[in-house]
Amino acid sequence: MGSYVPATAAERREMLQAIGMSSEKELYSDVPASMLLDRPLDIPAGMSELEVRAKMEAMAAKNRVYDVVLRGAGAYDHYIPSIVKYIPAKEEFLTAYTPYQAEMSQGILQSIFEYQTMICQLTGMDVSNASVYDGATAAAEAAAMCRDRKRTVTLISASVHPDTINTVRTYCFGTGHELRVVPCKDGRTDPEALKEMLTPDVASVIVQSPNFFGQIEDAKALGELVHAAKAQYILSFNPISLAIMATPKECGADIAVGEGQPLGLPMAWGGPYLGIMTATSRMMRKLPGRIVGETTDDAGNRAYVLSLQAREQHIRREKASSNICSNEALCALTAGLYLATVGPDGLRQVAKQSMAKAHYLADALCAIPGVSLKYNGPFFHEFVTVLPKREEVLAALDEAGILGGLPVEEGVLWCATEKVTKAQLDKAVAIVKEVLA
Repeated sequence: MGSYVPATAAERREMLQAIGMSSEKELYSDVPASMLLDRPLDIPAGMSELEVRAKMEAMAAKNRVYDVVLRGAGAYDHYIPSIVKYIPAKEEFLTAYTPYQAEMSQGILQSIFEYQTMICQLTGMDVSNASVYDGATAAAEAAAMCRDRKRTVTLISASVHPDTINTVRTYCFGTGHELRVVPCKDGRTDPEALKEMLTPDVASVIVQSPNFFGQIEDAKALGELVHAAKAQYILSFNPISLAIMATPKECGADIAVGEGQPLGLPMAWGGPYLGIMTATSRMMRKLPGRIVGETTDDAGNRAYVLSLQAREQHIRREKASSNICSNEALCALTAGLYLATVGPDGLRQVAKQSMAKAHYLADALCAIPGVSLKYNGPFFHEFVTVLPKREEVLAALDEAGILGGLPVEEGVLWCATEKVTKAQLDKAVAIVKEVLA
């Protein structure tokens, strides 16, 4: 019995007496003596709060924090309004346990419901959940939703984020299903290759737009090909881009998934993040995780409940199509607060500025001799350039406090968001020009 238990020594003695024991050691009488610890643990002595803080700050000081970030590839440096950071830090939200119905407050349920509502408005889809770890997991869970006895194969475009491809591959390996990768052409999904690969055993096709290379796919046309083969269409999206681009519903998606990190979640060295997962009404009962619905109580007041409860955490494991049942409520609350804070007009401004600054950066870089766009298709706020002296350029940017683009096999993948200024972009371009000169 640890000393952290909020009970006095007298209360502990009273509890022991009530069960007929005189000491805590008797609770372990059935444990072999060889298993009991009969000496103090060999660990350092405890430190004061001041000492712990100093040690943690010294460790944090080793991290490199960049003044300017020109890299995306799945984690994006957007501005986060202060209220979006403040409210989720309140302890009633921050310490919320896994939300099973009997333990949940109406406030937590409502925050999830409001998040689901805004995500459906953003994507145009009919229903959203709030339980998936990240965008890659959401894609893998979506593929699992679509498989049946006759259709067991998943197709995924080679232009999808590599981490997503690997996550879907891991899921398929675990369940004994096959994943086939559709090749790219000029940085986008090759429709002719897709058409040939749409065999009768294909259950679903996963496409990402904007894709890993930043290119905007012809998502609607690809969806028509998928549906013509009677397969399910899974579209992965960037939530910020949806403020100015066609929604997944308009593109014909049966399931739409995405990474929620751009919606108010800091990059934070890789998480925790939020898997956005939405579907049409037809696919609703196959959605994993929690869905909160609105109803009325016995007094006629508005109330919120977990809906469609025949889900994986309530049935036998061997019957479940998914075992996702995590508590993403804090990240979902943060995303909902971000959307409510910036509003539709603010979200459009974030998207427009990100896109405009990325195109400005692309034009300025490509004006330098030797630098050119790898792909000429339309892009949102990421693009790939051919870049001579790649390592030297990125090292020079790093020295100036600028995190340059991500080295990829095709060149360098750059990104710009609304946070970066014209002066900062000009400085980065000047450094690239100087190195290449």
